[in-house]
Amino acid sequence: MTDGRSVNREGDIVLIYYQDKPTVYARIESIEPDIKKGWYQVTLLVLTVPAQVVTWILREEYINGGPFTMGGELVRLEKVMPVRHEKEAGGGQTRLALKGKQKPAKVIPFKSNPRESEKI
Repeated sequence: MTDGRSVNREGDIVLIYYQDKPTVYARIESIEPDIKKGWYQVTLLVLTVPAQVVTWILREEYINGGPFTMGGELVRLEKVMPVRHEKEAGGGQTRLALKGKQKPAKVIPFKSNPRESEKI
């Protein structure tokens, strides 16, 4: 697709929007051609408790973020961008950054209060 959306592939994590609200995360387990030309059977591991496996029959544009309806309700898949870990020189601190244009997030290490440990 050339509309600016990223291509979703097997193994990608997606956020499923239902009625334009983020609802649940899922991992794309497989994308197989359907018997209908231009359609695909997309197997998703829905990350709920307990986890559920569902198979939806979708077109390529729907797999890659285009809106579609199920039972008359608006649904879309949005790719979750992976996080990369970077070590800062000198300080040994880890910074987390989303791939793309977002600013990196700083991880603040947990340090216990020495006075608190004496009370235990």
